[in-house]
Amino acid sequence: MEKKEFFEIIQKYLEKIDVKLNESQIEKFYIYMNTLLAWNEKMNLTAIINPNEIILKHFIDSIIISKYVHENANVVDVGTGAGFPGIPLKIVRNDINMILIDSLNKRINFLQEVIKELKLSKIEAIHSRVEEFARKKEYREKFDYATSRAVANLSTLSEYLVPLIKIGGRCICMKGPNVDDEIMEGKNAILILGGELEKIDKLKLPDSDICRTIITVEKVKNTPLKYPRKPGLPAKEPLN
Repeated sequence: MEKKEFFEIIQKYLEKIDVKLNESQIEKFYIYMNTLLAWNEKMNLTAIINPNEIILKHFIDSIIISKYVHENANVVDVGTGAGFPGIPLKIVRNDINMILIDSLNKRINFLQEVIKELKLSKIEAIHSRVEEFARKKEYREKFDYATSRAVANLSTLSEYLVPLIKIGGRCICMKGPNVDDEIMEGKNAILILGGELEKIDKLKLPDSDICRTIITVEKVKNTPLKYPRKPGLPAKEPLN
């Protein structure tokens, strides 16, 4: 896709979600898309390879949570994959400090290349299982926000995210449209981990019938030290 067309398409979507970006920020998204597509030929980063779909389903989908995050916040993106929502969020919100976590080292190599190419600051990509990351003193209960997109069911995801945020911090869980059962099943896990279900926002991506659910969990007390459990167990045996 030519740069001019890219700029026109992303600007149209940005207006509809009421987000304003300058030319330099939009240029970063264009470079990001081209880097993603180039690397995707060598390794599986995304099944979405149509530029129009990348703009909407990766970039705009990630940007929609930017208004949930307060100024100068410390944010961790768990299971970031090809950098979603963490890198788009960082491009839009240069004020925040961002850590990207993924368990696959080749994805981290890609993310480090993107960070370098886009000249992003106050952002780091770390190779780790989140269960191990969340037990490290320098990261446990240190973040204002923990976010994740399409990583696990809410019970499992809560065990990944809640131990990372400080009291008063929030988990921003990005989900698809059909999550009512998942929310009911995850409520007790959230309480066990020291969280409280704060709000559920349902929305549609612009000019599409793609529905999204944003679940916000507030941290109200410290997470018991035994959580998260050892790697693999939160997914295999979700809290209930």
